[in-house]
Amino acid sequence: MGIGGVSIGSLLIVLVIVMLLFGTKRLRSIGGDLGGALRGFKKAVREEEESPSALTLDAGSVAQKRQVEKEELVS
Repeated sequence: MGIGGVSIGSLLIVLVIVMLLFGTKRLRSIGGDLGGALRGFKKAVREEEESPSALTLDAGSVAQKRQVEKEELVS
């Protein structure tokens, strides 16, 4: 038994069919594109974790913003 009840022989046959349909050049470029996308995603996640969130506001700044808005409406 192989992965999930699929034998190794069946997986090899599917791999050969995919290689015949797409060709090794296209499969290599698809793999490279997928790898680049994953690298970009990981980099973005890492940068987001390292930088403080711009959406986080403390209570004082929210109250100050509301006060400014009220003063603008009154004027």
